[in-house]
Amino acid sequence: MRTDLTPDEMGVGPFYKLLTSVVVPRPIAWVSTRSADGVDNLAPHSFFTVSCVDPPMIQFTSVGKKDSLRNATETGEFVVCLANESMFEKINATATDFPSEISEFAEVGLTAEKSATVTPSRVLESPVALECTLHTALELGNSTVVIGRVTHAAIDDDVFVTDSHDNTLPDIGKLAPLARLGKNEWSRMGEIIEISRIPYDNWPGHFEKK
Repeated sequence: MRTDLTPDEMGVGPFYKLLTSVVVPRPIAWVSTRSADGVDNLAPHSFFTVSCVDPPMIQFTSVGKKDSLRNATETGEFVVCLANESMFEKINATATDFPSEISEFAEVGLTAEKSATVTPSRVLESPVALECTLHTALELGNSTVVIGRVTHAAIDDDVFVTDSHDNTLPDIGKLAPLARLGKNEWSRMGEIIEISRIPYDNWPGHFEKK
């Protein structure tokens, strides 16, 4: 038995809460921007993912017209920093609706690090920073999908690990990313499970079908 629900019957607010309770877990883009007046802004956005492989692009969604959106569209630049476990309380604090003339870096007590290819600062305390130039700002209803082309990645040396296949990549345990759930819930990394994709040539019964 299931409960059937529709946006029209529930209303926008309740259905939004429902969506964020079932589309889980969601990675967090800790977005750094700089206003046209030179004020640094930092805010978490939990609608975040990779948009394109070649060229590399990532995206976050601004619900409503927030400082991150305004700054990114006015200046054409932003930085996405990894929202990691040790920064949990500070990440949450940067979601406070500070006036646009106040910098979250200073207010929350974070270190602004100079970026390599864009003007907005990186968060020094975060192990990963992806510098981006604006590609597209796509308005969808009351939200805007902000897509940026990644121009530079700055990653702490101590999070890299070389695996048994000689791949040297950031280790998920060392990154310790946070994710957003529903309501006021967040999550840490739990048990990591691993499985390889099955090539069709190895699929059971494949050779029998030939």
